[in-house]
Amino acid sequence: GSSCAAARRPCCRVSARHDMRLLLINPNISDSVTALIADEARRAAAPGTAVTALTAPFGVAYIETRFEALIGAYAAAQLAAEHHAAHDAVVIAAFGDPGLAGLREALPVPVLGMTESALASAGLLGQRFAIVAISQRIRAWYREVVQANGLQARLASIRALDRPITSIGGVQQEHADALRALCEQAVDEDGADVIILAGAPLAGLARSLAGRLPVPVVDGVSSAVVHAQSLFALQPGKARSGSFAPPPAKPHQGLPEAIARLLERRP
Repeated sequence: GSSCAAARRPCCRVSARHDMRLLLINPNISDSVTALIADEARRAAAPGTAVTALTAPFGVAYIETRFEALIGAYAAAQLAAEHHAAHDAVVIAAFGDPGLAGLREALPVPVLGMTESALASAGLLGQRFAIVAISQRIRAWYREVVQANGLQARLASIRALDRPITSIGGVQQEHADALRALCEQAVDEDGADVIILAGAPLAGLARSLAGRLPVPVVDGVSSAVVHAQSLFALQPGKARSGSFAPPPAKPHQGLPEAIARLLERRP
């Protein structure tokens, strides 16, 4: 009857929606790191989710400083402007989320960052979290990113490797014992309830450490993928007003064509 037909209609709408297309942008130039990101994203993705991973066309091998993050943000903006139209969500696949807030204003699809996503996951697992990173220099910027997310009171510590990195794509194999030791110190000495493994070069390490540490371990890539899928399922809509409304039209010059199109809201 009509009541049965009405009950079926929501299911019909869901089944008509296409599978998710997810764009991951590595804002640095290391193809080896992009491969790590893509592998972990595909392990975390639901069946049917298509993952595209892109490497920045310019920039640095890996981001440690505020200035390098500035460069990475522009590289991410260029790739996002060029490729977002074929995707349902975009992930900025670098810890620190370079360019995240600006791209969230400009793009018509959800934009997520590894840091924000990892913090969201950690908040569901415990009260105080520690971040384990790949370099000492990176710590100040990461602390500022946590503060920008309003979670500094829940940050137990930021611990980082203090040794040269010979291969950014192989850092988690080269320094496996040291990284695990940092995690254990964060639990034993800093009181962390959850460990966040920070940075795209550590993508996938949480899987190998799961069950080997006394607290949950969170990965930024898999967190971002799962949260992106949740937003795709929720279909919350795009802001048309407020601080994340699209930027207003205004004169510009010297911009790449894809970014100009985005600013002008042209397809």
